[in-house]
Amino acid sequence: MIGILGGMGTQAGLDFCNKLAKINAGKLDQQYPMFVLYNKSNIPKRPENLKKYYNVLDSLVEGCKMLQKNNCKFIVMPCNTAHYWYDDLRKKVKIPILSMPKEVYLDTSKNCKKNSKIGILSTEATLSTKVYNKYFDKNFNLVSPNKSLQKNSVNKSIKLVKMGKIKEAEKAIRPAVSFLMKIKCKKIILGCTELPIAIFAYKSFKKIKQSKVFIDPNLLLANISMKKYKSKTPVLV
Repeated sequence: MIGILGGMGTQAGLDFCNKLAKINAGKLDQQYPMFVLYNKSNIPKRPENLKKYYNVLDSLVEGCKMLQKNNCKFIVMPCNTAHYWYDDLRKKVKIPILSMPKEVYLDTSKNCKKNSKIGILSTEATLSTKVYNKYFDKNFNLVSPNKSLQKNSVNKSIKLVKMGKIKEAEKAIRPAVSFLMKIKCKKIILGCTELPIAIFAYKSFKKIKQSKVFIDPNLLLANISMKKYKSKTPVLV
């Protein structure tokens, strides 16, 4: 059984579950994966609590241990910023926890040449905690939009998704995507789980979608989860 620690935000957790179902769509109910979604929406806000490290860590541990009690094979967290606590979280939980940034890095390494320019769209907290830089900096040039685009395009789009205003969110993210395309990024990591919801909901990004420039960490994590779910060997992270 797959354990999903959600609530960071709720839309992102539901998006992950939906992708799990679509990946393994079957004719019978019994052909779908078994999973537990713990929508732990009372986890302290990650961006505002980076300095209150253990407040968030304790809440994440509580959520993971609940999934552990439900006999989950492994745990996933459909939230990029939450991976700032990943190393300490692993030490306090007995079952494996998959790392979203690590899986994105491994996938990028298979598809892009060393020193390629890789764009990232994410929250300011994800950027400041360098959860992606930890893996990418040795072999890739990771770039993000300037401060103005971060505030008026990326942050705005994320907020609109959380409010359920998907069409407005898609419009808001366009300038940031255009910037990364103009500087010729080989891939663009949608490093906030709300952003794929905005980008893939409408048709304005059709040509870019066809070029497969976007990396959706939630979709990638769902694919990896299905492989590990079906595997009879122990999950290694």
